[in-house]
Amino acid sequence: MENDTATMTTQEVAARFNELASQEKWFEIQDELFADHVRSIEPSTAKYLHNAEGKAAVRKKGEDWVKLIEAFHGGHTTEPVIGGNFFAVGRVADITVKGIGRMKMDQVMLYEVQDGQIVLEQFFY
Repeated sequence: MENDTATMTTQEVAARFNELASQEKWFEIQDELFADHVRSIEPSTAKYLHNAEGKAAVRKKGEDWVKLIEAFHGGHTTEPVIGGNFFAVGRVADITVKGIGRMKMDQVMLYEVQDGQIVLEQFFY
């Protein structure tokens, strides 16, 4: 039998991302859709989060961020907008962060897809 696991298109990756994001399954997104050599880029003005490279480092970055969140009061991720091998979503989250207090995060999250996997996530806020 031939290998029938065809490489997902950007549209298919974005659709699966959207399905998981709507359920707040962020680590499942990393496990399922991120390439081993994924890069995670924060704005140059970011105080609390830093860039990471490689699936394990990006996972640790996410886990470290989650540890700082004392309470999640609600959030929403928009439908993806696709252009070429990129897609972007808007993300709003109402959270309480240790040492900062309650805040509303409002950001654009950009993803680059190559060979059916996310190779870059970049945040704008």
